[in-house]
Amino acid sequence: MIIPVKNNPILPVTIRVKGIESIINWFEQQQRSFYAVGWACLGNQHKIEELFYRVILKVRKEVPKFKSSTFFEMRVLSIFMEVCRELSVDDSFKASGGSIFLALQQLKEQEREVMVLAYIKGISREETAQLLQVSPEQIKELLFSGFQLLRKELGNGDYYQGCNEYQKLYVDYLERKLERPRKIDFEMHIYHCHNCQDDLASLQEAILNFSEIIETFSVPAGFMENVKKRISQRENFLKQKKKKWKRIGLISASVFALFICTGFFTGIFSKIYYTLTEENQELRVFLQEDLGERLGLEAEDDGIKIKIKSVIADEIQTLIFYEIEDTNENNQYMINIDDGIFIEEEMKIMVANTYPRYFPPDMESDLNKKEKNIYHGKMSLRPLKENEATIQLNINKVMKLKPNSTDSYVNMEPEEGEWNFDIPVTKNPSIEYALDEEVEIEGAAVLIDKLILAPTGTILQYGLNNEQPEKRIDMINFKNLEINNKVAEADLYGNSYVHAQNDLRWSKFQAHFKPLFEKETDEVKVRFGSVYLSIVDNKTIALNASKEYPQTFEYAGSTISIDQVEMGPPATVVFSNHEIKNRAYESLHYNIVSEEGDDSPMEMDHEGIIVDKNGKEYDMKKVTPKIYEEMEQPRHFFTVQSTKIHGKKVTPKSLDIYGYSTTKYLDDEVELETELIVKDEAGT
Repeated sequence: MIIPVKNNPILPVTIRVKGIESIINWFEQQQRSFYAVGWACLGNQHKIEELFYRVILKVRKEVPKFKSSTFFEMRVLSIFMEVCRELSVDDSFKASGGSIFLALQQLKEQEREVMVLAYIKGISREETAQLLQVSPEQIKELLFSGFQLLRKELGNGDYYQGCNEYQKLYVDYLERKLERPRKIDFEMHIYHCHNCQDDLASLQEAILNFSEIIETFSVPAGFMENVKKRISQRENFLKQKKKKWKRIGLISASVFALFICTGFFTGIFSKIYYTLTEENQELRVFLQEDLGERLGLEAEDDGIKIKIKSVIADEIQTLIFYEIEDTNENNQYMINIDDGIFIEEEMKIMVANTYPRYFPPDMESDLNKKEKNIYHGKMSLRPLKENEATIQLNINKVMKLKPNSTDSYVNMEPEEGEWNFDIPVTKNPSIEYALDEEVEIEGAAVLIDKLILAPTGTILQYGLNNEQPEKRIDMINFKNLEINNKVAEADLYGNSYVHAQNDLRWSKFQAHFKPLFEKETDEVKVRFGSVYLSIVDNKTIALNASKEYPQTFEYAGSTISIDQVEMGPPATVVFSNHEIKNRAYESLHYNIVSEEGDDSPMEMDHEGIIVDKNGKEYDMKKVTPKIYEEMEQPRHFFTVQSTKIHGKKVTPKSLDIYGYSTTKYLDDEVELETELIVKDEAGT
């Protein structure tokens, strides 16, 4: 077909051994066809970067299941399309992809997917049918209707005029899939039917035009570098402040003796017992609340001993506390859930469409400073489908930590081995409360939807309104929740997207907070921290490569300089604004329009600074996670935004600004009444 899937020399066994680097290399070899699919469905480079980023991470988690290169490629493509659908739910960010790509974006989802799988990825109808879970006959019908709508969008006529009986054979005939008797009959009919002749010629022309455009399609320079950079820095932005718990002194022998007498009846005994015997303070609280039990499962390989201490499971996650001891040397190791673990029959026993939490290495805790050869850690897995299960956890790699490194995660070294565990798990119940309250924040509607009280965390589900084009909230950061006079601090990196969207007016998200171990409440106080807003403010600035630059223009109360406009290849447009004080916008939403149309892919980049509440400026590239977390009310300002337009000859015609993004810090608080959601035995 157009960009066929190549037989790749990197086999799944190689990927399992070499890890995420091999997956990235595989995607680099396949990037042209995958990028074209992403552009046809999303039409926005930033969203395609997000698409590659998510897919690579998901593929890494599934690598141990791949048995053959054929299955590997098909499963990767399935994951790619699944994530593509997730990102296309909100189409407000779609660019004007230009002729063919813009036309593809107007098709129905199934028609578009069949078109890109068949004519961009070049896979067979049978494979396409398997991926999309439809019949091969439906694939043929979708191809035909897809091309019919495509030619309509391109202005080549609305409908085919040929005979209905033979229209169904057009695609098979052009792809040479008709059996000989049927082919002869079709050609005899075509010879006498001018309408079918015209239809066939029109369809063939549409396919050829589609093929020519796809054949000349290219990936922007540096695209995969941006993806690789995000992956390598991923965990840097997941670090969070870890508040140190005050050490609890030993209880005097007389008080302990008194509690032993009454503890079995009051529950105090278990609290005192774990206070004395469990040194991990976070695990201690779970055990004291009777949410788990000690396991003490051990496995050792080449002097590295892993102990599974306990598992705390609920409907949010399956939280495993572990301890790794180096019996030969003074090294500390941690488990990385993205590299080196495999759960047998994971999709059978665990909930799909959920993303485990990541906990960065905590080298500064008192517990991990205590002994140089022992590391105490935790990892999050998907929640269980059933109330009880045995997790068969296979670990083939641990990561050596560097205690004196400024960034422990990036500088970790892998150590291979084999540690296998059968872990019995019992899921603790969660309690859900309906809130269903619509509030106004910064002039935009926000739905406070649901409160979930779970043993491992507190979750607030909320919705952002999809029906406010002039001013839209893209993201909310909360300060905390207050329930029964207890305050749960927000997880700075704890926002997650809700896959089941049952109301198209709202995009649902979940914000994560610390666990409170509360089971009943009749009200909740929600305190907002900040919102990230998108503002619609259209302006078009004409560009002319023959003029001298820089030139300035006014926008949103600022003076912006167009520093560079050059013909290609690639064509380049650079604009900047280094004045930060009182600036309304942080970054601009824009598109570069060329005289040749918008088929050419664009590569966008930026420079910027971070400014705190007091006006102190930080170089965005030099800010470490620790520095960022200690800032008060940081804002990210883009000072330079640049675009490269790839193609043989591209003439920039105008800079079209759609609007801008900005951060607003808040002091809003809402108090809501709760209504208990009663679940049946099936959990619905």
